[in-house]
Amino acid sequence: MEDAKNFEIIIVGGSYAGLSAALALGRSLRKVLIIDNGEPCNSQTPYSHNFLTQDGKPPAEISKVARLQVEAYPSIHFHQDLAVRGKKMAAGFVIETQSGNVFSTEKLIFATGLKDHSSGIPGFSECWGISVLHCPYCHGYEVRRQKTAIIANADIAYHYAMLISHWTDDLVLCTNGPGLLNSEQKQKIEHHGINIVEKKIVMLEHEKGQVSQISFADQSSVAIDAIYSSPGFEQHCQIPAQLGCDINEEGLISVDNFQKTSVEGIYACGDNSNLRSVSLAVSSGSVAGMVCNKDMIAAKF
Repeated sequence: MEDAKNFEIIIVGGSYAGLSAALALGRSLRKVLIIDNGEPCNSQTPYSHNFLTQDGKPPAEISKVARLQVEAYPSIHFHQDLAVRGKKMAAGFVIETQSGNVFSTEKLIFATGLKDHSSGIPGFSECWGISVLHCPYCHGYEVRRQKTAIIANADIAYHYAMLISHWTDDLVLCTNGPGLLNSEQKQKIEHHGINIVEKKIVMLEHEKGQVSQISFADQSSVAIDAIYSSPGFEQHCQIPAQLGCDINEEGLISVDNFQKTSVEGIYACGDNSNLRSVSLAVSSGSVAGMVCNKDMIAAKF
């Protein structure tokens, strides 16, 4: 593979979405290169849920099986590296990696995921994906009816309070400082028995990522079993934006129903352009792979 620098499709990102796109393309007899640095954003998450046939399995186990299945197709090639630059050429694109390798391709599929921001609260990063969660559909059943906190403010705090109240009625909302809820939101939250704490958080006490309490600046604390929070994110890979792909107001790569970006010949799938879910990443990757192949056939028919 090292001598073959030209490919029909390069997939940047080799986790669930990228492997799913590769599976569709391998079965379509396409010469594909997957560039991946082996650092998925959910590496700290112990179990994946809400994915039919894979519910409750460790993410790494799902990826391992997926890769073995994709490797069965001889036209699929892997290169462990970090893609750092992209360039539009007359006949397609060029991707350069951190190690200095340069690969050319007709089409690009970005399955590069998102990079989560740190909240700045000590203990938060260590608990992220373990007991500090972002999605009740992925993890809510496992912490149902437990003592649960929400760390959020303003509209996202109201959204979480409404949503998480379905999984537990032992719920507290921590705004980590003065609350920014409007009067109607605050009244509705309190009406449902959800206490609002507007104190500054100084630490999440935990044991190997399992949170036990939230400590506040006034030296008070609240015992807790699980936390929901959405600390914000950015695109893990900046190449799509560098190549001119539109980024929407939520910070996601803009795609249509066929995973096409605003740039001809570039597709995006997985967390970088969709709701965050392993099952949705697999689905969008399959769509990207099939549509990319169909577009290539149509162009030459």
